[in-house]
Amino acid sequence: MRQLEGTKCSFLVCLGISIIIFSFIYLRTRTPPELKPPPSSSCKPFSTACKTVLPGMKKGVNWYRRDCQEESYILNSHFLCSNLTRDLHFITRPLSRTEELYPLAFIVTIHKELELFIRLLRAIYMPQNVYCIHVDAKAPREYREAVQKLVSCFPNTFLSSHSETVTYAGFSRLQADLNCMKDLAKSKTDWKKVVNLCGQDFPVKTNLELVQYMQSQQWRDKNMTPGVKQPMSMRYRTQRQYKEIVGSHVAPKGRGVRKRPPPHNLQLYFGTAYYALTRPFVDFVLKSPIAHDLLDWSRDTFSPDEHYWVTLNHIKGHYIRGICIYGVEDLPWIISMDSMFANKFESNTFPEALDCLEQWHRNKVLNQATVPIEPSWLLAIHSNYSNSSSYFNSSAGE
Repeated sequence: MRQLEGTKCSFLVCLGISIIIFSFIYLRTRTPPELKPPPSSSCKPFSTACKTVLPGMKKGVNWYRRDCQEESYILNSHFLCSNLTRDLHFITRPLSRTEELYPLAFIVTIHKELELFIRLLRAIYMPQNVYCIHVDAKAPREYREAVQKLVSCFPNTFLSSHSETVTYAGFSRLQADLNCMKDLAKSKTDWKKVVNLCGQDFPVKTNLELVQYMQSQQWRDKNMTPGVKQPMSMRYRTQRQYKEIVGSHVAPKGRGVRKRPPPHNLQLYFGTAYYALTRPFVDFVLKSPIAHDLLDWSRDTFSPDEHYWVTLNHIKGHYIRGICIYGVEDLPWIISMDSMFANKFESNTFPEALDCLEQWHRNKVLNQATVPIEPSWLLAIHSNYSNSSSYFNSSAGE
C-alpha cells in the first residue's frame, strides 16, 4: 500500500513538473525572446512622424527595423525558401480559425518598384489565401525573374499564365485582371472573394479585419465596387472610339469616331478599377454572354476598367468600397478611416509613410493572432527590452 502511495506521489510530482515545463515553453513561444537592435544597420531609423501610430514612441521608446534589404536579398542571394520566409518575415501559418475558413484571392498587377511589391506581398500574405501576380510584359527581364524567384517559394502564389503589355487607361489593364481571374477560377483553393491591387498599394486592414468586413451583414455574398451612374463629364470615355498605342498611351481613333450604345441596353456606371468580388460573380464575368458582350464593346473605350466591373455589378446592385490617397502627415487620418487599402506609395517620394504604416499594420496583425507568434514574424523591435511582450499589447499607438 505504501509502495502504491509512493508511486502515486512520484507521478503527481512528475506531472506537476511537466505542466510547469510545458507552460514555460508555451509562453516562450507565445512571446518572442528579447531582441536587441543590431549594433550597426543600413536601415534608416523610423521617422518621428511614426510617433502617432507606433506604441511608446511618444514616451521615448525607440523602434528599430530588423532589416531593410528586401530587394537586394531577392536579387543577390542564393537562398533556400525556408530561409527566405524567415529572413523576410513572412507569416507562415493561419493566425485564426476565422481566417482559415474564409480564404481570399488577390490579384496584384506590377511593373516596377520590386521592394514595394515584396513589402506589399509580405503584408497581405497568409498561407490559406491564393495570389495571382501579373507582371507587365514590358517590365525588365531581371525584374520578372526576381518576382518569379520570390513567388516560387510559396505554393499558393503564382505568376499569371499570360502577361499583357499594360498601357495606362487602355484595355490591356482590364485584360490583365481577367487573365488572373481565369487562373484563379482553376485554383483548388476555395477562395471566397477576390481583391485586386497594384504594386504601390498597401493594406490598412489586417487579413482578419478584411475577412470580418467581408462576412459582415452589409457585405456578405455581395460585391464591393465603387461607382455612380456615369456623369456627363465622363461620357467622352465611352461615346468615342480610342486606340491603344501599346505600352505608351491611349489616343482617340480618327476624328472623334463615335461608338454605338452599350450592348443589352446596359446603363453604364463609372468608378475606380478596384473591387472585391465574390467567386460566383467571377464565374458570371467569365461565362456570361452579357459580360462578354460588354467586354468586347469596351475594347475601344478609354480606361474600360473604370466602368466594366461596376456596370456589371449594377445589374444586381450598387456597392461601395473606400480607396484613399495620402502622404506621411495623413497617417492618423488613414488609420481612422474604414478603408481596406490605401493607394499609392512611392519609395522615392515619401518612404517614411510606408515604413510607419507597414510597422503599424504588422503590430496589429500579430496583436490579433490566436496562435503562438514566431520571432521571425517581427519586422521591427523596440527599446523597451524589459517587457518584450508589450509589443503585442498595443497596435494603434498611444
